Formats: sequence, structure tokens, C-alpha cells
Amino acid sequence: QVPLVESGGGLVQPGGSLRLSCTASGFTLDDYAIGWFRQAPGKEREGVSCISFGDDSTYYTDSVKGRFTSYRDNAKNTVYLQMDSLKVEDTALYYCARSDLCSDPFDSWGQGTQVTVSS
Repeated sequence: QVPLVESGGGLVQPGGSLRLSCTASGFTLDDYAIGWFRQAPGKEREGVSCISFGDDSTYYTDSVKGRFTSYRDNAKNTVYLQMDSLKVEDTALYYCARSDLCSDPFDSWGQGTQVTVSS
């Protein structure tokens, strides 16, 4: 059983939008900081965003600031990553993972969802 499951990826044109979902089995996402990460072919995995435990503060890597938004729906035990104004360079496999703090190591990685931005 995979602790975290990502969904919502797909093919979109530059300038388009997608919303990724991260859902959990067996634990409550609101008890953890949830990070979004991505890995493009031939590149290292990079952190995209993190929503903290408690006050839901959000953090974003510079390349997505102003375009991506992470938020929780606790009733659905889901964390979303709203991605707007998508660029070709956003193409990657996107993962979510959990941690106690956004500054701590992450675990319970999902299988990932593919985002492809292409005209």
C-alpha cells in the first residue's frame, strides 16, 4: 500500500493550468508538512513547494512563485498543487511526500504523476 498517491497530471499547452492532488492512506495529511517535488529526465529531483503543519504556511521554489499554489482540503484529506501559467520547463514527474517540518527530511513518497507542457 502506497502511503501517498498523486493524481491530476497530464498534457497541457504552455500557459495552461493543472491541479495536482495528493491523497493519503492510513494517516491524516493535516498532521504533517506536505511537500511537492519534481524530477525531469536527466535532472535531479527538486523541491517545488511545501505547506507546513499547523499554520499552513507555504513555501515555493523561485521558479514557480506566483504561478503555483499549494493548499489543503482537510475534509478530503488531500493537498493540492494548483499550477497556472505552465511553462515547458515545468515538464516533470511530480511527487508529494510528508515530513514533520518543511525543513526536515521527507518520507512516504508516492509514485508520482506526469506533467507534460508542450505545444
